[in-house]
Amino acid sequence: MNPNSAWSSGDVIANGLRIRYYRSGGEGPSVVLAHGITDSGECWPRVAPVLAQEFDVITYDARGHGHSETPRAPYSSVEQADDLAGLITALGLEQPCLVGHSMGASTVSLAAARHPGLMRAIVLEDPPWRDIPPEQTRGRIGGYQERLREYQSMSVEELVAFGRENRLGWDVAEFEPWAEAKHQCQIEALAQMTGLGPPWQEVAAQIQCPTLLITGDAEVQSAAGLGAIVTPEIAQEALALLRDGRVVHIPGAGHNIRREGFEGYREAVLAFLREQMS
Repeated sequence: MNPNSAWSSGDVIANGLRIRYYRSGGEGPSVVLAHGITDSGECWPRVAPVLAQEFDVITYDARGHGHSETPRAPYSSVEQADDLAGLITALGLEQPCLVGHSMGASTVSLAAARHPGLMRAIVLEDPPWRDIPPEQTRGRIGGYQERLREYQSMSVEELVAFGRENRLGWDVAEFEPWAEAKHQCQIEALAQMTGLGPPWQEVAAQIQCPTLLITGDAEVQSAAGLGAIVTPEIAQEALALLRDGRVVHIPGAGHNIRREGFEGYREAVLAFLREQMS
């Protein structure tokens, strides 16, 4: 993530799978970053170095992504949440703060619901909190598989060029790790996703720790159609369910809030983490 820093990497066995992690090794409190679907633990090229100035930052590759092991059996968001809990335990982290985007935000929220007390606070960047039938969820996963096949038909260099042309507003640092992650992600891992898990409302109501929900604009459509998932109505419903929740809206950003509204994201996340770690 930052070739001039002392980042290290390693593997742990978490929830029965080999999981790759990356760690800044800072002396501050621990912060764990959970990426979105088809990304990897190295897809935080701007966020991770900023946080590493104050915190011990750990990112990781979700199962079937990056350099982590690919499961050979169907799995749901529950298994992904338990992977994260297993990583925290394996590394001996003491109540870290967790930050997740999209699929990673779902993982973080469910880990907080299933393992209360394991983390100090959580940040959710546009989690997939929406009310759709399970069959539509499976359809969306199928769409990711098809898109991943398309991406993997290109070279990393071609994907970087594609990203520069189609991911407007992203910093140039984002494209290479984003493109490499697409080649590392295993289509088999997406095929094993069931799309099942508890309803988001049930998850939100069970979260006991302080929660920052970061939202973008649903109407913002990039070339890939990636408007924000969490609507203002969902955000208000979430606030009513969360025990200690707050919402920060980043105008002009779609689903990839940290990539499309970096300054607002950075300011909100740092303020929240400093408050929780003080």
